[in-house]
Order: sequence, then structure tokens, then C-alpha cells
Amino acid sequence: MAAVQDGCPGAVNVVMLGPPGAGKGTQAGRLSRTRKLPKISTGDILREAVQSGTQIGRVAKETMEAGNLVGDDIMIAIVQDRLNRDDARRGFVLDGFPRTVVQATALDRMVDGHGPLVVLDIVVPEDELVRRLSTRRICSKCGSTAEPDGTTACGKCGGALVTRVDDEADIVRERLKVYLRQTKPLVEYYAGRPSFSSIDGNRPADVVTAAVDAALDAALETAGRGVAL
Repeated sequence: MAAVQDGCPGAVNVVMLGPPGAGKGTQAGRLSRTRKLPKISTGDILREAVQSGTQIGRVAKETMEAGNLVGDDIMIAIVQDRLNRDDARRGFVLDGFPRTVVQATALDRMVDGHGPLVVLDIVVPEDELVRRLSTRRICSKCGSTAEPDGTTACGKCGGALVTRVDDEADIVRERLKVYLRQTKPLVEYYAGRPSFSSIDGNRPADVVTAAVDAALDAALETAGRGVAL
């Protein structure tokens, strides 16, 4: 696995972890804007593939609608290609990757020598996750997640808001089971690193944002002291 091409040793590389509905996409977007880093959402990439109707899109669609995760090989290749683009040379905010320990070890190899990898885990109780996901809506045109403010049209493109197929109650429960079975071991993989932080996501978004910023700053300060991350 090749490292990120033409990377920057002082890059800021951030991984946002958390189960579906934890708000990691919202926090990743805010961090991307404030730190001027590209937000790389594998969910967005997969939804684009689904809408394009390609072979990989059809496979991804069937997998996601069944409440399962797309395989490691496909996800690793997609992310490797994305991190090799010019805008990721100074770092990135990853939302939705890695989701397995296999993907995590691949990511370590990708960023080796190109700045610290800071891992922020957003933690939310299961009952709250089910409530959030079952009421979440997305744009039928661009796929953006709508703000929970009661509007009926997408704030980005004006498209109609709908409930995602994989946000229906039964599939939500299956997705959380998949997360616990396949993705939660990432916490054990990363937990011993000084760059790992667990953040209470069952609070107002602005409070969570402040905690995310503080955790990132602390990790970067540790990296600046020469502590291995």
C-alpha cells in the first residue's frame, strides 16, 4: 500500500468515528471548514456511485439497502485514490473510513510520514441513535442530509426531502448491529494512542464541536512535542 503521494509532513489528518446517527458527518463538515481541510465522506462517494448506475454502484446499493457495509478492498481503493489528490496534501477529515481494522491498518500505511493521524470517536446512546436515524431526511436529488428544522426542501439544491431506504426502523437496527460487530473494534485498535479521543455526542452540536476542536488541538500539541501518535 503506497503512502499518500506528495504528502506534507506537517499535515493534519483526522478520522471521525462513531455509529450511524452520531453526528460525525456534521462535526466533520465543521472541522473541514474551520481547519480548511477537505472533508472526505465515503458515504457521499458511494451514493454518487449508486446514482451513476455503475457496476460498483449497483453492488454498493444492494449492500447498503441490506444494512451491510461495503467490502474492505473497494473502500480502501476509493480512499487511496481520493487521498492522492492535490487538495489532501495538507491533510483531510475522513468521515466513514475506516470502518474495519483492515481498513485502519491500510490507512496507517497511506499516511505514514505525512503528519499525525488524529482519531475522534463520537459516542451516543443507542436509543438516541435510533430516534435520530428514523427521523432523518435526505435530499432526493443531491443526497445531502437535511437539518432537523422541519423544512421540506433541500437547503443546497431545493430538491425534495425523503427518508433514506436504509434509515427505516428495521434496517437502522441492523446497521447498528453491523457497527457493533464490525466497526467498534476500531476503538480498541486506536484507544492506546495519544491521538485518540472519545467525545460525548449526546449534547448540542455546538458543544460537541467545541469538544472536537479541543481534542484535536491537544493531539496536535502532543505531536509537536515529538510523542508518537
